[in-house]
Amino acid sequence: MASERPFTASVYIATSLDGFIARPGGDLDWLTAHDAGEAGYEEFMARVDTVVMGRATYETLVGFGPEAWPYAGKRVAVLSTRMAEDADERVGVHRDLDGLVADLAARGTERVYADGGQVVQAFLRAGLVEDVTITRVPVLIGTGIPLFGPLEADVELTHVSTRVLGAGCTQSVYTVGR
Repeated sequence: MASERPFTASVYIATSLDGFIARPGGDLDWLTAHDAGEAGYEEFMARVDTVVMGRATYETLVGFGPEAWPYAGKRVAVLSTRMAEDADERVGVHRDLDGLVADLAARGTERVYADGGQVVQAFLRAGLVEDVTITRVPVLIGTGIPLFGPLEADVELTHVSTRVLGAGCTQSVYTVGR
């Protein structure tokens, strides 16, 4: 699949300095306590037509309340083996990565925002990620949900840029080798 990317997939995510995207239960208090200021998220999202996330990321977003849904006007897909397919009319639920990729390609998807630890890991393993933007928050939380997990092979990254944001946060951009 790596040689035939039917769309461009990007990762745009924040981690603690020790590499976690959330506490073990999904809590993001360590992230919301730091205001990085302008980090380019709106500009990034303006280029995205589809958001793909896992069930846990979806449940975290829904937990913020119905008025806080951040993806109005975007196609949203949830990759989950347990979520009911008709759970939310705003999202399409897909049981496996191959089916998801086929559906996105059939819909003419151009740019995907891959969000959530499991989705990012699955997209990386499948060779679907084109670039990765990581904002590191200067806090050590010690344990939690890691951004990266086991891989069958190394994933080569090329550093594009790093900038300093507010509250001591840094943001690095990488392209992913094929």
